[in-house]
Amino acid sequence: MVAAVDKLFVLKIFEGFSIERWNDLVRPFELTEMDKTAEKTVLAYIIGKIEESRGAKVDWDRIIYGSFFDLLRKIALCDIKAPVQRMIQEEYPEEFLKLNEWVIEQYRDCIPDTDLLAEFTEYLLGPANREDLTWRILRASHKFATLREVEMLRLVNEPFRLIEIERGLNEDIGQFLDLRGLQLLVTKQQPYSFLMQIERLRFQTRWNQTPRVPKTSVLGHSYFVAAMSLLMSRSLGLDCTRRYNNFFSGLFHDLPEAVTRDIISPVKQATRQLPHVVKEIEDRIVREELTPVMDASFKDELLYFTNEEFENRALDRHGKVIKTDFQSLGTLYADKKHCPVDGKLVRLADHIAAFVEADSSIRHGITSAHLREGKKNILSLYPEGCSINGIDPSSFFWRD
Repeated sequence: MVAAVDKLFVLKIFEGFSIERWNDLVRPFELTEMDKTAEKTVLAYIIGKIEESRGAKVDWDRIIYGSFFDLLRKIALCDIKAPVQRMIQEEYPEEFLKLNEWVIEQYRDCIPDTDLLAEFTEYLLGPANREDLTWRILRASHKFATLREVEMLRLVNEPFRLIEIERGLNEDIGQFLDLRGLQLLVTKQQPYSFLMQIERLRFQTRWNQTPRVPKTSVLGHSYFVAAMSLLMSRSLGLDCTRRYNNFFSGLFHDLPEAVTRDIISPVKQATRQLPHVVKEIEDRIVREELTPVMDASFKDELLYFTNEEFENRALDRHGKVIKTDFQSLGTLYADKKHCPVDGKLVRLADHIAAFVEADSSIRHGITSAHLREGKKNILSLYPEGCSINGIDPSSFFWRD
């Protein structure tokens, strides 16, 4: 078995929930770096899929790692405003390079994967090809996600506070309007309606029956699960196809909650049949409310990612979804055409996220019976010596 993701690194990533954005303005709700990264990555998926449907080639590995490395950099730098960073980059390039070198040093002791550290280093210190489509998709997604935040801030702030910010963002976004997906988003067509549904997950708080520090949104949680899925996929040496499938399955695993809201586990388990009833209702509401606003370029894939999201599955030679075991994912269904997904790995990532959410609050002194019971229930699922898709999770779930 392969060891679980390093605890120190996981806790470092979790800090993304504590970094507040726009804290020099009135905010209608909490805006955190983890949530921004999640929305940015959803936007990159939308724009990238639409570009692919037009015949372009998108490097999805770079989309995934680009979002992840940007988050790591933000966590290290905390709240240096973007205009300040840009001024340093343009006016003091040598200092900007040293700043990025300093960021890398902050992770040297908590990233045991030396290849990942090398990739992170190359991302921050290597040259960027600003004409590259993948880079442009990432930048466009970053800018539009920021614009969405500003549009929400506009509702509670005096106009003069946002004029220059909006002007700069609109100028930046104008550089990427050749991207069809961004055109559709800016003009509020179908992908925009889908994004509005996704944004509901940003407003929904997890564990909402109990006080907790830090609070986490369903959308931010979903990105955290995606990141854990990515890191465990790496530790297993899975190819880019399974990394992609596992990452985006993690990112969208709570998509139905955009239209159903979160039904907490104790309620779902209130009766023996209730989990099946809830699942049937969720599927129906997704078909009626979410599917119609999904673009054709990603609808089928997204429905595949969100159906039976915690089961190992693949497509057989007839294109039918089948549940399978971990070994078969790497043998019988290893080919890209089978779209193999390590659903049980995504479930483990979901439990890691929930465990850290509960444990972190307890360690901060904000506790409750809900948090203690939730942590206890998760621990009971992973006894010493168990294996989940080749991963040994017991070393991660500390029992102190």
